[in-house]
Amino acid sequence: MQTKLFRLCPRDRLATKTRLVSACWSSVCYGLACHVAAVYLQASVLATETAENANTLSAAEIDAGFESLFNGRDLNDWSQKGNWKVENGTIYRAADGGFLTYAAQPLPDDFELRFQWKVSKGSNSGVYYRPGQYEYQILDNADHKDGQNPRTSAASLYFCMAPSEDATKPPGQWNTGRVICQGTTIQHWLNGKKVVGFDYADPQWASNVELLQQLNGDLSKRSGQLHLQDHGDPVWFRGIKLRKLAPNERLDDTLVEPAEIPASALKREQEIIQWFRSQNQ
Repeated sequence: MQTKLFRLCPRDRLATKTRLVSACWSSVCYGLACHVAAVYLQASVLATETAENANTLSAAEIDAGFESLFNGRDLNDWSQKGNWKVENGTIYRAADGGFLTYAAQPLPDDFELRFQWKVSKGSNSGVYYRPGQYEYQILDNADHKDGQNPRTSAASLYFCMAPSEDATKPPGQWNTGRVICQGTTIQHWLNGKKVVGFDYADPQWASNVELLQQLNGDLSKRSGQLHLQDHGDPVWFRGIKLRKLAPNERLDDTLVEPAEIPASALKREQEIIQWFRSQNQ
């Protein structure tokens, strides 16, 4: 081919080279398009499989005593006003209407709760697992004002205990959450990391407990129902699983320190308390 090109005049040589480059580029683009399509198809299949697997108990979970609270198909064991829907194996908050409540049974006093959650940009929600203001916060930290205060950020014990770090994934991606309650010990986990872990009877955390009491939160309460919060924003849940803990079951005792609360957030907390008092006089 080089000999033939060499014998052509410069203009013809340029045209021939252009055609060769164009043909090669077309081949590359076609191959790339096929690869992208294959990757997209594989990702779609994996997403479907993940949704199905998320709502299925693994052998290890069965051995540990977990039960699934959501079957991926319907909300027959849940109570609501029609604003929550099942979408592709997930629970989706579709419209205004209030909590989605697991009505089949109350939560035991000592338990481990597992769930997966994701939000859209700026979304706010929560998982309530004991009576009153007892909330695992669900949030897009980056684009919601509550993310400016660690004590109201994702995975916090809302308005009480800040997580040790922001371990959230970006909006649109699934996060894994865990709540462990045993006696006076409370743990919140996010994406495999223990981010909250404390004994609320320990005097060290008295100011945190008192802060929540300003919103009528009582950490001594038990036997509440599981609620998924409708805060007016899009939010999705799946893989909701529960097991009862033995009172003497050994827990992870790794120490985690709550993130520091900035002065601006402390000021905002006092404003919220004053507003709450004015609404409840």
